[in-house]
Amino acid sequence: MIKQLLKGNHVIPGFGLTMGISVTMLSCFVLIPLASVLVYSLHLPASEYVRMISNDGVRNAFMTSISCSFLAAVINCVFGTILAWVLVRYQFTGKRLLNGVIELPFALPTAVAGITLSKLYSDTGLIGSVFAQWGISLAYTKIGLTIALVFVGIPFVVRSIQPVLEKLDPAYEEAGNMLGAAKTAIFFRIILPELRPAILTGFGLAFARGLGEYGSVIYIAGNSAKNHTQVVSYVIMQKLNYVDYAGAASIALGLLVIAFVTLFTINMIQIHQARRAS
Repeated sequence: MIKQLLKGNHVIPGFGLTMGISVTMLSCFVLIPLASVLVYSLHLPASEYVRMISNDGVRNAFMTSISCSFLAAVINCVFGTILAWVLVRYQFTGKRLLNGVIELPFALPTAVAGITLSKLYSDTGLIGSVFAQWGISLAYTKIGLTIALVFVGIPFVVRSIQPVLEKLDPAYEEAGNMLGAAKTAIFFRIILPELRPAILTGFGLAFARGLGEYGSVIYIAGNSAKNHTQVVSYVIMQKLNYVDYAGAASIALGLLVIAFVTLFTINMIQIHQARRAS
């Protein structure tokens, strides 16, 4: 019966039509726009491309974006795991509200988030003023930039880990307790190996999102070449303002390659771990 259903009684039309629609949609919204970035980049000679990428301002922007995105993704992995654990393992008043708030960075316009964060963490803001008394500036520094990237990246980690925690069989933890294992040993030797692929997925998504983030960081970063608070997306916008489409596309291509390599590497690690587990 199941074989008959699979062969000729599909809810959605046959493979040819559905595959054609999938490829068409993927091409129009993903492949062609990405290919256009490559085409515009090819307008520059190789020597000019290398000179542009190795420019001090562009190089510093790449270093700032990569370092802050990496740090924000690591922070999100730690606190995102804790938050997902609380949402899955505990029942408390306001749980549904907290679970819905996690989605807020997805729905909130990034420019609104940037303005709110810059006001909140400035030296006269509610949180920034506390640190300013100790001579620590949060806004318009790399610290503020990292805070903004944590804000936009936390949902990726939480939503990646939640389904795994919900399906995780508590019998393994109970067996560890019965055998006298410490709670730390249970977490690091039983729970964490099961969560590692999901954590890597959340890390990769948060890191890739942080690399290309613009709206939420443009107000709080400071955009100072002297203080190295310019991000790559800001440099690309500068190129577009000067109608330098080839230059903007060339820098965007470098950003695209870094994001692609990151996600590809994480997927390879996940496949390797899945094979070991099986």
